[in-house]
Amino acid sequence: MYQPASLPKKVKIVEVGPRDGLQNEKEALSAEVKIELVNRLARAGFANVEAASFVSPKWVPQMATSAQVMAGIERLPGTIYSALTPNMQGFEAALLAKADEVVIFGSASEAFSQKNINCSIAESIARFEPVAKAAKANNLRLRGSISTAFGCPYQGEVPLSAVADVVRRMRDLGVDEIDIADTIGVSTARKTQAVMLRAAEEFPLERLSGHFHDTYGQALANIYAAMEVGVAIFHSSVSGLGGCPYAKGATGNVATEDVIYLMNGLGIETGIDLDQVVDAGQFISQQLGRKGASRAGNAIAAKRAG
Repeated sequence: MYQPASLPKKVKIVEVGPRDGLQNEKEALSAEVKIELVNRLARAGFANVEAASFVSPKWVPQMATSAQVMAGIERLPGTIYSALTPNMQGFEAALLAKADEVVIFGSASEAFSQKNINCSIAESIARFEPVAKAAKANNLRLRGSISTAFGCPYQGEVPLSAVADVVRRMRDLGVDEIDIADTIGVSTARKTQAVMLRAAEEFPLERLSGHFHDTYGQALANIYAAMEVGVAIFHSSVSGLGGCPYAKGATGNVATEDVIYLMNGLGIETGIDLDQVVDAGQFISQQLGRKGASRAGNAIAAKRAG
């Protein structure tokens, strides 16, 4: 008789909607709207909310209000409020804003690194050394994010060895957690497992997370496949917000509502209230003037409306 692989009893969901989800939105949202979104998500039970990005407003105009957002949120005890920090200037701003965790990012694809931040992978990691040291000196959590780990819009296939190399470099910087990201959403279940298992040869599996985009409709399948090999941390974005400006055709992150619905059905604990997440998703979708991208969220909202 077939015995399914054991799944984790509990998973951590990192909500990335307020930062990764909103950063590519063309319509500028007020700091007040973003504060309301972060507060709604924190109240829903997320242990970690990616709330801000301290990058140049010239490159990411939507994140220009990050300092105001961090100053205005409620700060629930036990909740980690994260900020993306590409350099020391960003780190200093995050420190001033009292971020609980700073996030650095690199690519597993050399071609993507050059197109995205105009430098090699090695150069990008070198830039993060002072940020990593400063984070540790100030007792802040440090998270590393690795983009295009499953495929690249410019070079296509990304070798497992390339992913392992960046995981190793991030590990050596002293990161607490590493996100393995499918930036353009091309992975499928077996590929996901192969990449995660290779990454786990360089860094503890329990501190690896899966960050999946749903471009080809594979995100939930990839999350399930990752859980089968022991991954228990996942990123998602409320209402499926987000995308990648450097990856043509890449749709948003997997929708948080869909992920929670899956976990609830599997009896896996998340600590998150799905109804409150649906409310948050409907709220931000209304602010953006469009229907949300979460199937579960839209179905639950429609059922409520009767």
